[in-house]
Amino acid sequence: MSSTTPVGERIGRVAGTWFPLVVLAAAAVAIVVPQVFLPIGPWVNTLLGIIMLGMGLTLKPVDFTVIAKKPKAFVVGVVAQYVIMPLAAIGLALAFQLPPELLVGVVLVGSAPGGTASNVMVYLAKGDTALSVAMTTASTLLAPVLTPLLVLWLAGSYLPVDAWGLFQSIIFIVLLPVVAGVLLRILLPRVVQAILPWLPLVSVIGITLVVLAVVAGSAATILSVGLLVALVVVLHNGVGYGLGFLAAKAVGLDESARRAVAIEVGMQNSGLAAGLARTHFSPESALPAAIFSVWHNVSGSLLASFWSRRPPKDAARLAAAEDQPVAS
Repeated sequence: MSSTTPVGERIGRVAGTWFPLVVLAAAAVAIVVPQVFLPIGPWVNTLLGIIMLGMGLTLKPVDFTVIAKKPKAFVVGVVAQYVIMPLAAIGLALAFQLPPELLVGVVLVGSAPGGTASNVMVYLAKGDTALSVAMTTASTLLAPVLTPLLVLWLAGSYLPVDAWGLFQSIIFIVLLPVVAGVLLRILLPRVVQAILPWLPLVSVIGITLVVLAVVAGSAATILSVGLLVALVVVLHNGVGYGLGFLAAKAVGLDESARRAVAIEVGMQNSGLAAGLARTHFSPESALPAAIFSVWHNVSGSLLASFWSRRPPKDAARLAAAEDQPVAS
């Protein structure tokens, strides 16, 4: 890394690189000394709002041109996000006979929008980053409506679900901060440009604090059923990657788009799921989201590392074709 690279950018890169290990370490510490981190609990939704504000600050009009250029890839990706993960969630929760509190937690994870870290993983995996950003943004903006409806539909018969309360929470935690970030970038472009390099660090700190709070609040449950929930989470995440990739392949998307869809579907905004679970259900319901927060960053990093050493052949061939002169 060049010595002329701005300090904020260097710190942001380091934070992004070590993110999975930081979150993993935080989870371990919170299990050992949960009482230390319980006071963070009431601040979880505020922390999530700050992270979503940061997401809004990174958005610009060019991020959405991919919708016009690749409408099929965009639609397939967003639909897969809200079909594959919710159905996989309820299927796994029932297959492993999870109690209602944990079942609704798994469904919340499955019904959440794409995770913001997915964009970084797609970039590292040599996937279609523009498509990933558009999918994350779209699924996030759809979350106030789709997430409560999906949770009510899939988990409402196992536990009372306040869909209107979920809707309001997502508006305040997700939609308003994202819109505020977009407006700030338009109104104060120089200020926002100066703080952009620091946003990865802010996100890492925010998610780490959320994991500390959620794991601390459900430490006893982790020690009793943690391995079972971890198995469900690992399978859920893997199903997302696998079926996301296959869905993209089935409709004829190129390799870089398949990678984007796979990672986007497999990586969820588990921080949001954890916040909603704590607010509307119980600390135990937040456990699947807490484990997912740790695991999907580890698995996403491993998958991105695997793909980074294998350039997408389809994308390279299409790029070469576009460089050829058009026959008259």
